Amino acid sequence: MAFSSVQFLFVFLPLAMAVYYLLPKVLRNAVLCGFSLLFFAWSGLRGAALLVGLAALTWLGGLALARVPHKKLLLALLVAANLGVLGLFKYAGFAAQTVNALVPGLLPVLSPALPLGISFYVFTAIGYCADVAAGRVQPARNPLRFFVFLAFFGHGPSGPIVRYAQQEPQLDARSQARRLTADRFCYGIKRFVFGLAKKAVIADQLALICQRVTSVPADTLPAPILVLGYTAYMMQLYFDFSGYSDMAIGIGTFFGLELPENFNYPYLAQSVGEYWRRWHISLSSWFRDYLYIPLGGSRCGTARTCLNLLIVFALTGLWHGAAWQYVVFGLLHGALLCLERLGLRSLLEKAPAALRHLYTVAALWLTLIIFGAPGLDQGLAALHGIFTWQRGAPGYTLAAFADTKLLLILLAAVLLCGPLQAALPRLKRALYNRTAPGPAMTAGLLVLLFLGLMRVTAGTYSAFIYFQF
Repeated sequence: MAFSSVQFLFVFLPLAMAVYYLLPKVLRNAVLCGFSLLFFAWSGLRGAALLVGLAALTWLGGLALARVPHKKLLLALLVAANLGVLGLFKYAGFAAQTVNALVPGLLPVLSPALPLGISFYVFTAIGYCADVAAGRVQPARNPLRFFVFLAFFGHGPSGPIVRYAQQEPQLDARSQARRLTADRFCYGIKRFVFGLAKKAVIADQLALICQRVTSVPADTLPAPILVLGYTAYMMQLYFDFSGYSDMAIGIGTFFGLELPENFNYPYLAQSVGEYWRRWHISLSSWFRDYLYIPLGGSRCGTARTCLNLLIVFALTGLWHGAAWQYVVFGLLHGALLCLERLGLRSLLEKAPAALRHLYTVAALWLTLIIFGAPGLDQGLAALHGIFTWQRGAPGYTLAAFADTKLLLILLAAVLLCGPLQAALPRLKRALYNRTAPGPAMTAGLLVLLFLGLMRVTAGTYSAFIYFQF
């Protein structure tokens, strides 16, 4: 059930809010738990049961971590249990296929359905256990509050990956931090409408271009069509995922929960390192705090630092999907970060800002071809076709892949992914202003809401890209 679906917008969310606010505050966490469980069960009862089991294990494990004198063993067991479940559902088939490629028929290939949100709530659970073991937070005593923290339907499916230290003050439904004011509610509406428009009006339309391009073998397409398709994918990915994050922040606000920002105009970055500080911030910071720093971070010399970066980004790529194209994507970004640390960053700092930005966008676009292609072979074929500027098979014209409307939406996406906000700082401030909107902003929100709902009710919406991860 996507946030941009008819069922969610017209039934699930209004019903959840009505029940939540009609019942006494003491019951509101139970309401959120019930609706969150229903949200996950909508995608599969087995996935919902798995979530409940991991939540119970992590909650009990947190309580035990606060009491046992030797925490490392118990922490290792809890992390292994969570990663084991994630590995079984997400990576068992990939591992078997990789082994069978070397020794055919050695292992059976398992392809269990991926439970909704498992990559996100497993990382949330691991971070919680690590924080409890390190003494950074006290364990949750109330199981309902813990389940709201771990599996609230606003962030459970695709993040942001929340931290218990940030969420804990809000988990008491009677606390001042949970209080919903008029300004706060209006801000939630604004973020939700922005996210819906990003998803339904821009991302889902750009997906039409990308799907048409990637449905044809890359070695048969003219280079300009490949450039068009993967530029559309780059924009689609940003507006799809940042749109989801905006909607998640808005939904959290409706229930008095403040979720962390997950994007900060990443396509304005002037280095690959800066890009990862702006893109999917909760995942990047998770890998930094729970893997990169424990490995030694940048404290162990240049060679070890580069090795740590390659390990972290190989796993970051693998987190996105069980396929070699994601591993290659991660390793490429790790290699770019190593080059920046070895001297490229110093050269970039001396270069004009426009040149730094051009380098970053080009690096991102080329690596996202690997990321977004139907497979590694198609990604490499697309890169080959672009670098050799292939003519492709006869008969493929621009009109077959994008009409004027889609090209205008792509142009708008390029402007709205950051350049327009950078050129108009007042617009950027207005987008994130937490006070009640004025007449102009209200009118704009109504237009965006109308356009978004029109797309949704026309049946043109699709699942968010990161639901598959």
